[in-house]
Amino acid sequence: MKQTCLITGGAGFIGAHVTRELIKNQYTTIVLDDLSGGFEENIPREAQFIKGSVTDHELINKIFEENTISYVFHFAAYAAEGLSHFIKRFNYYNNLIGSVNLINASVNFGVKCFVFTSSIAVYGTNQLPMKESTVPLPEDPYGIAKYAVELDLKETNKMFGLNYIIFRPHNVYGEYQNIGDKYRNVIGIFINNLMQDKPMTIFGDGEQTRAFSYIGDIAPIISSSIEVKEAYNDVFNIGADTPYTINQLAEVISRIMKKPFKKIHLAGRNEVVHAYADHEKAKTVFNYELKYNLEHGIKRQVEWALKVGSKKSNDFSNIEIEKNLPSSWRK
Repeated sequence: MKQTCLITGGAGFIGAHVTRELIKNQYTTIVLDDLSGGFEENIPREAQFIKGSVTDHELINKIFEENTISYVFHFAAYAAEGLSHFIKRFNYYNNLIGSVNLINASVNFGVKCFVFTSSIAVYGTNQLPMKESTVPLPEDPYGIAKYAVELDLKETNKMFGLNYIIFRPHNVYGEYQNIGDKYRNVIGIFINNLMQDKPMTIFGDGEQTRAFSYIGDIAPIISSSIEVKEAYNDVFNIGADTPYTINQLAEVISRIMKKPFKKIHLAGRNEVVHAYADHEKAKTVFNYELKYNLEHGIKRQVEWALKVGSKKSNDFSNIEIEKNLPSSWRK
């Protein structure tokens, strides 16, 4: 008998890839997504799709009552670190309260394991390389919400026995990414800009560093983690090892897209300057090796983006704090 997985945010970027991996591994899949950041066409036809939000606890309970859910993969979140300072209520309601709704249902209906995608945003700054043994010190509301969910999962395991696996991926990119969101996903933003013959927009001097992680190296590990009992009730960094500056990234994308190297430097914003993580723990437990370097991964994303076309960037409609909001994010 096939076991059933509930994938929240399955119409989004990482969720769409993990859903495909789970189907490949013979799991029955149910995707819950409100389509606020994902697209229905990202969902494979083999998956059952339910349109709705993790903030709707009555809907979540209904899904669990009508299906025997063995595993939960929780990707649904609004993952805009920089913008989260200005949308605190929205951030905590969607990213924290929505997660708690799922955790409650998972306890009440006997889920075998809850897989949660956190973020290296929980580490904050000046903790390099970021290791799982480091005490998190998040510096933005997005990271704070993610870390709060991590803490709640640990407490829930002790109190009720709900197994969990926490992944802290970082700067993941690839096919199905929402390239039309100007607040997040720098690789998608750059590709979308160049497809419209616009210059790439860089906050500050562009010397910030990130280790960009191709989805093809991430999704198979997350999807198969439920079969690795040694991973239960533990936390794992997952992603690429080599950091690049934003300026270097812009050069690589321009070269791959065969576009003139045009960029605009905007005023700097409040963000972690350098972020890269140690992945030895995940490599040991999951026995995996990275297959894609930056150029290979970006080529794959560019090929996909050229097929689907450029996207219009929309303004976030519910800014809660205008003070210190970057000018490029104002309506």
